[in-house]
Amino acid sequence: MRANKIQSIALVSSGTPEAEAARIELEKRYACTNAENADAIIALGGDGMMLQCLHTYMNTGKPVYGMNRGSVGFMMNEFRPDGLLQRLAAAELRTIHPLNMEATDTSGNSFTARALNEVSLLRQTHQAAKLRIQVDGRERLEELICDGTIVATPVGSTAYNLSAHGPILPMDAPLLALTPISAFRPRRWRGALLPNRSTVHITVREADKRPVSATADHQEFRHVTQVSIFEDATSSCLLMFDSDHNWDERILTEMFRY
Repeated sequence: MRANKIQSIALVSSGTPEAEAARIELEKRYACTNAENADAIIALGGDGMMLQCLHTYMNTGKPVYGMNRGSVGFMMNEFRPDGLLQRLAAAELRTIHPLNMEATDTSGNSFTARALNEVSLLRQTHQAAKLRIQVDGRERLEELICDGTIVATPVGSTAYNLSAHGPILPMDAPLLALTPISAFRPRRWRGALLPNRSTVHITVREADKRPVSATADHQEFRHVTQVSIFEDATSSCLLMFDSDHNWDERILTEMFRY
């Protein structure tokens, strides 16, 4: 899907010297406005900055176009100050939906957070976590002994999920990746691919003895006892990519990297 014609832009910088230098240079070349009045948000930084912007402008209808002034920049476009408006006009527009995480801790407190990359559960101490996993109300693993587990979206499948040896998902795949982190028992379980309409419910066994944290992108909650994760189809973000180096091409390149 192509983006509409962009007439006004807002610049958002991660604050690093590289990102600030890029912001100053772009401000000299283009008429910029504030985010409220802009047709598109230009995120200057790395993938962390892109995630922050996508969370900030979720459900606003404002597309975010990233320009890499960070390290990896997998979600970003190449930084080139020339011809920015033309690049925006030709850019591909993708709609992505976040995961919704609902968690309860050992004190009975409830928390809700959204994740565009992944929801991860991690052991907090030297002892391995013991997790019970249900999918759509049906028990699939009575006990997974591990360092943790990840539920990743296609967007997040190339991030922490990939580092944990999870599968890379095409951008448009209606799937979620459920990936264990250093599974001890069952040792040979490598995870599962789930329909994105699924609800994953994880119960922490022996939560007082084996504490576990739950993280939705950048929000962490400690000492959780149970976590439910599902795609929130009612919420969305708009992401823009250069047509000559779009998300599908990046995914394929990553799949054949060795």
